[in-house]
Amino acid sequence: MINFDRSRKHVFTGCATAVITPFKNGSIDFSALENILEGQIEAGVDAIVVAGTTGEAATLEEKEQKELISFCAKAVSGRIPVIAGVGGCDVAKACRLSAFSADVGADAILAVNPYYNKGNGEGIVQSMNAVANAADIPTILYNVPSRTGSPLTLPIIERLAENDEIVALKEASGSLSFVCELASRLGNRLDIYSGNDDVTVPIMSVGGLGCISVLSNILPRTVTRMCHEYLEGRADEAAMVQLSLIELYRTMFSEVNPVPIKYAMHRLGLCSTEYRLPLSAPSVACREAIEGVLNSIRDLEKAVDIC
Repeated sequence: MINFDRSRKHVFTGCATAVITPFKNGSIDFSALENILEGQIEAGVDAIVVAGTTGEAATLEEKEQKELISFCAKAVSGRIPVIAGVGGCDVAKACRLSAFSADVGADAILAVNPYYNKGNGEGIVQSMNAVANAADIPTILYNVPSRTGSPLTLPIIERLAENDEIVALKEASGSLSFVCELASRLGNRLDIYSGNDDVTVPIMSVGGLGCISVLSNILPRTVTRMCHEYLEGRADEAAMVQLSLIELYRTMFSEVNPVPIKYAMHRLGLCSTEYRLPLSAPSVACREAIEGVLNSIRDLEKAVDIC
């Protein structure tokens, strides 16, 4: 039986929300963002991820991304960890963002392996180590081959785990068998977080510490409760919450993320529906599906308040 080391310090346990980036007239809407952050903290989430995929980071200029990371670190002000997304196809830029994030008070960085300019195994290892070593805060790797075009394979992850700055992995490959092998080989060296909302509890069942969630933008109490039910030994209750979210997950990922989640947040009064190309407004069918589940969202969050 694997003996997972839970004594070491973790960036977070539970639910980290990968927050959207609200825009207004072509610029970041910092007023809306502040309200979103306060709502997440009030709801009890365990960490905030800023400038990730859900935050449309690939469309941000470097100056904007720095402003976004700095603003979030200052607004959260140490109440929960802030994890800054810094990865990308330009490794030098990612290194600059990594160092900047540490300087402005982020608690960790989230680094995806280079995309489009994909790199071979050795190039990926050198790139990720460079980004991790650019700052003196922990690094969470992000494995999302559907976005990057190249996976973080087990041999690559094993090499990267030798770097003391690299402490965790956001796993979004979609393969539970890969997660099981990862946990069996590296569960004592790297923390594992689910990067797909539909398999958070299954990943936690093999040693995962929680999730970096899209759904928690609109369901912060519910997703956080699910994670903590599992962490506190109530696996059946956590499984029930996971299963109750299937329809919502299907709806919120019926088009490319973050198109549906941002529209849902707009309908909940949290932001505009402004996207940056190549993202655009959801289709009529997607909007109608979201309208159909809005009451479920409200009811789930109210139910958690009652509990």
